[in-house]
Amino acid sequence: MARESEMFGEALSRWRAKSGLSQEHLAHEARITTSYYGQLERGQKSPTLTVILKLCHAFDCSPGELLSDFTTAAVRRLFK
Repeated sequence: MARESEMFGEALSRWRAKSGLSQEHLAHEARITTSYYGQLERGQKSPTLTVILKLCHAFDCSPGELLSDFTTAAVRRLFK
């Protein structure tokens, strides 16, 4: 697994916990499959831009908020 996928999955898990919603509900709101959502949260898959935007719609947040873990320093560490 790529480290960036794991980071995104951890962030997604935190957002879901904060929202109090199930994986199934969020997948439905984002119009993606529950299986794919689970793979994203476990860091097994990396989302496309379209999926990131769908997730932002489901969480009612901006892409910047959803991707806030990916600071300049974090990105530098990922690609050393």
